[in-house]
Formats: sequence, C-alpha cells, structure tokens
Amino acid sequence: MHPDVRAYNASQESEAAALCNALAAEIDLGLPLAENKIWHRHPVWFLDGNPIVGYSRLKNCVRLLFWSGQSFEEPGLTPEGKFKAAEARYTKREEVDVEQLRRWLRQAESIQWDYKNIVKRKGRLERLK
Repeated sequence: MHPDVRAYNASQESEAAALCNALAAEIDLGLPLAENKIWHRHPVWFLDGNPIVGYSRLKNCVRLLFWSGQSFEEPGLTPEGKFKAAEARYTKREEVDVEQLRRWLRQAESIQWDYKNIVKRKGRLERLK
C-alpha cells in the first residue's frame, strides 16, 4: 500500500480507518498489478494509467467506487454519475462482503472503460476490455 494511502486511512476516525484499511488490503490482493496512489485527495488504484477502483470518506460512510462498475455482471453496486461508475457505501467494516468485493475486483480487471483518455475524447468513453 502506498504510504500516502496509509496516511489517508490513519487520518480517519477509528471505525472508518478500520474500514479503509480492510478495503485497501482486499484491493491490493485483488489487483496486485495496479498502481495505488492518492488521486483527487482519495486512494485510487490504476491499471495502465486508467482508474479502476477507489474509496473516499463521506460525511456518514465510506464510498467504494468502481469506475466501470455499471458494466459489471455482479449485483450490489449502485450507479454513480453520468458515465459508467458504480458504488457501494459502508459504515462499518463488518458490512463488507469480502467474497462479493473479490468478485467485483475480478470484474474491474476484466471490464474497463477508458477514463484515462476521456478528456482527449471530449467526454466520450470507449470500452478497453
């Protein structure tokens, strides 16, 4: 895990910190080839420069976001925004279904939309995988 992500997690209150650490550990295991860093003030994992998954602390929960999640063939994610992203929200570590999270991570690796070049394409997404 990137040191900046560790610092982000440590800066959260205890329940949120435990949740963030658990998410980061599972994401690292599920996407071992992904680059991990703080991006727009939140932990995000990238494959070939393309954002795949990240999380952020909101007022009353931690939001787990998959950039291509609306295309996954697994239930449990809610559409987010106007592109292909989908999210899950948690308030406690115990709410995370680890098996479901692992399935989402497998989908995240195999189903990707090209967010890396969205600006160059003037807001149009193209499917990579």
